[in-house]
Amino acid sequence: MSQMLKSSGAMAAATLTSRVLGMVREIVYSGFMGVGWVNGAFQLAFTIPNLFRRLLGEGALTASFIPIFKEKERTATPKEMWRAANAVISGLLVAAGAITVLAIVGITIALAVGVFPAKTDLMLRLVRVMFPYMLLVCLAAIFMGILNARGHFFIPATGTVMMNVVLIASVFLIAPLLGQELHKQIFGLAIGVLLAGLAQALFQLPTLRGEGFRYQWVSPWGEPTVKRVVHQMIPGTIGVAAFQLNVAVTQSIAFAVDPSILASFNFAVRLMELPQGVFGISLATFLLPTLSGLAADKKFGEFRGLLRHGLEHLVFINVLASVLLFLLAEPIIRLLFQHGRFDEQATQGVTEALVFMAPGLVLFSVNNILARAFYALGDTRTPMRISVFCLAVNLVFAMVLVTRYRQGGLALANTMSAAINLSLLLYALRRKLGRLELSALRTTLLKTGGAVILAGLVAWGGHRWWNQAIGHAGLWRQLGDVFVPMTAASLVYLVVTLQLRVASAAEMGTMLFRRLGFKGAKLG
Repeated sequence: MSQMLKSSGAMAAATLTSRVLGMVREIVYSGFMGVGWVNGAFQLAFTIPNLFRRLLGEGALTASFIPIFKEKERTATPKEMWRAANAVISGLLVAAGAITVLAIVGITIALAVGVFPAKTDLMLRLVRVMFPYMLLVCLAAIFMGILNARGHFFIPATGTVMMNVVLIASVFLIAPLLGQELHKQIFGLAIGVLLAGLAQALFQLPTLRGEGFRYQWVSPWGEPTVKRVVHQMIPGTIGVAAFQLNVAVTQSIAFAVDPSILASFNFAVRLMELPQGVFGISLATFLLPTLSGLAADKKFGEFRGLLRHGLEHLVFINVLASVLLFLLAEPIIRLLFQHGRFDEQATQGVTEALVFMAPGLVLFSVNNILARAFYALGDTRTPMRISVFCLAVNLVFAMVLVTRYRQGGLALANTMSAAINLSLLLYALRRKLGRLELSALRTTLLKTGGAVILAGLVAWGGHRWWNQAIGHAGLWRQLGDVFVPMTAASLVYLVVTLQLRVASAAEMGTMLFRRLGFKGAKLG
């Protein structure tokens, strides 16, 4: 069994737990807030510190730092390695702390001298409360990067489990203490965001200490490692956060048109993040330090092979998830979210967004891995330039589509810009490496494409039969409306891909059976 599957699989297990809890969080949020203007204000407010977190923390900083940290691990003494890490952390504290203070002061002044519509006023007040989350989660992200570079994938991914537990608890334990009206209770969720960021950072400290890490202030000014990281991360700041920047810009447009568009769009994004995060991001996180090591050793043949192998696994999993999300969008959303303040009209709105976004699942995930390939090669400028262009394209698409197609327009804009991003990344990476050796991947795509068409027909037919014969009134019927066609389609997909000798099907099927206790199982 490949080390890639074992490592990314272990982390995917932790990520799956976190994503399932994240989905529980969204289920709780949907009943608590619905898709009204308060939800829209909260979503946009959270996007702002979250964007800075992507830019400074788990985005460009970690993408730039991990290859350099791996190099220190190989060429320097442990003392020098940890000193370099402490210098980067110290620099992060200074930069993120300064941004946080400036943001809070600026918002306070704006609220004192300006007069804003109710939705904007609430959004700004929520941003002011939540902005320190950026500092906390940046620390959590750099801790995660260090642990990934040291070969720990499970514990860092589990940190987000703690974050989601705190966020869920805030709805029940903090929000009711702040009043009866929703626009007052929503501040309980903002406080929960801060506590969640703190929990995520602290959770990783015991494992870091076990590796020998002890934080000490090291002046970042003039420190060579910090200079290298900053030099690498400046262009990558936009490159690695392209999707997040797209989301932030389009969400601002949606909020201006109608906050309910933003709320509906975000529920669809959360559903997309479940399959994307469980395997796509887990695999990308594993690949960055591994590809960085191969690039440092100039083993470019192995570099291409590992990249191709990772893309094969990613496509195999996410193409099925994409089709199932597209065909079963409405029953999935009805089952998960339709309760409390989230009514049938809200279900239709989120369904519209998910249908237009689901085809982009594979695109988003592949872009994430290709960006990591550039960072492993020490090139942050190329994906940055591509991302800037795609950001502008996405903005144009969103402005044209949102007023007519609302949340569906936002989703379609993201999918189209992701397709352009993928095309440009592949072209640039081929020029950089001379060749990509993706002929085997093309064969896999043809085989999985045929299998997923059959699986899609099974899912579509199963859903239609269930609706006509049984309906979806009540929880058990709703569960069947989702899981009966989904399970049947997945089994068809696995059987067909095994018959077609798709390597990823054999590897993943074997690993799954062994995890279930069938030690001698081997498929394919």
